[in-house]
Amino acid sequence: MSAPADVDTGTGPSRPTETAGTFGSLRIRNYRLFATAAAISNTGTWMARIAQDWLVFSLTGSSFAVGVTTALQFLPMLLFGLYGGVIADRYPKRRILLCTQAALGLLGLALAVLALSGAVRVWQVYTVAFMVGAVIVVDNPTRQTFVVEMVGPAGVRNAVSLNSASFQVSRLVGPAVAGIVITTLSIGWAFLINGLSFLAPFAGLLLMRTSELHEVEPVPRGRGQLREGLRYVAGKPELVRPIVLVGFVGTFSLNFPIWLSAFANKVFHGGAGTYGLLNSLMAVGAVVGALLAARHGRTQLRLLLIGALLFGMIEVVAALAPAFWFFAVLMVPVGAFGLAFNTTANTIVQLASDSGMRGRVMSLYMLVFLGGVPIGGPLTGWVTDACGPRIGFLAGGLIAAGASLGVGGTAIRMGRLRLRWNLRPGRGRTLLSVELRDKGSGAGQSCTAAPGNSAGSARAT
Repeated sequence: MSAPADVDTGTGPSRPTETAGTFGSLRIRNYRLFATAAAISNTGTWMARIAQDWLVFSLTGSSFAVGVTTALQFLPMLLFGLYGGVIADRYPKRRILLCTQAALGLLGLALAVLALSGAVRVWQVYTVAFMVGAVIVVDNPTRQTFVVEMVGPAGVRNAVSLNSASFQVSRLVGPAVAGIVITTLSIGWAFLINGLSFLAPFAGLLLMRTSELHEVEPVPRGRGQLREGLRYVAGKPELVRPIVLVGFVGTFSLNFPIWLSAFANKVFHGGAGTYGLLNSLMAVGAVVGALLAARHGRTQLRLLLIGALLFGMIEVVAALAPAFWFFAVLMVPVGAFGLAFNTTANTIVQLASDSGMRGRVMSLYMLVFLGGVPIGGPLTGWVTDACGPRIGFLAGGLIAAGASLGVGGTAIRMGRLRLRWNLRPGRGRTLLSVELRDKGSGAGQSCTAAPGNSAGSARAT
């Protein structure tokens, strides 16, 4: 999918915009500052997430309570998420990010004080989680769209993939460090490190050269801008399909804090170290998935559908894993396919959006991606408590696979995808070909399945 003609309406920067190669975006100074600072703060964030989940589970012994915490953190996105996109389109993004990073750091320090004092209660954790979610409402669409201003439209996929790789490397390091800190010191120290880590992105934003940004003209204040954004998305099927698919997967198939804490404690009878290890293994796969996505130059609907299908089926296999080592190993491909799916969806939506609408489109994207958690989190926690961790995880995988098939079927009916069967497959001929049709041309590229393979093992060609 190609970028729209007006994807960059601002003045060009004073440095080259070449971002070829796996690490191409790192040639750009502003993005280097952004990525380096993000790696530091993301490590602290993952430490806080592990500490928060384990703290709530330790205080209550309930997967439902962990689900409530997750739900409260994402409830503001469900209630106010679309307004975050309006703010991102209306004001300079670098200034917005300076404010959000400062706020997130202060909230992290507040939770550290509560935990270190020994007076922490579950309702306090709930309150901080909700306040963090309120900041994320503005921070997320602003952060997503600021990528285009740093690297230009040609580097969006590479930068988004590297952002994901950085986030997942932090996910690899953060849980491991959190397990050590919680075991040797206390949960409060993990929260303290998280709060201090936000000094890095704050400093990185201040050190950026604004003359080298691909500045996009802010959208003037006006009435009906939220409705305008919704109408814009509704009129573009190339935006509706990935957003719908992301909504199902984000709501029901990415509730890993609930599942992994329950598996670590109730299935494999481990502690915080086991929980941290499972998260770290998932992060290993996610890093691999992010780097592969950074090298891959094409972003297409068929890749998104295949990624969601494989992601769901691997979750199903993991849910039925009989032994800890088998379950732990499967966390690697779960992380890889989950990350590849997220990166592909994010890039498709950004490149299919006009520059003046990108903030509102990404706020809708983040609304369905994160805003469904207040619904899916408690529901998943209830199913996990009532039916067991295996049933909860199994349901999440089946929903991801089913959503992929449903969206793919809709695209086929509308002529966006076309299936071709060869009754006599052989050399140079495949049993099944899935063709992505370009508008107006009828031409397309295909995804094929070799004779004897299942549709779930289809490979991109």
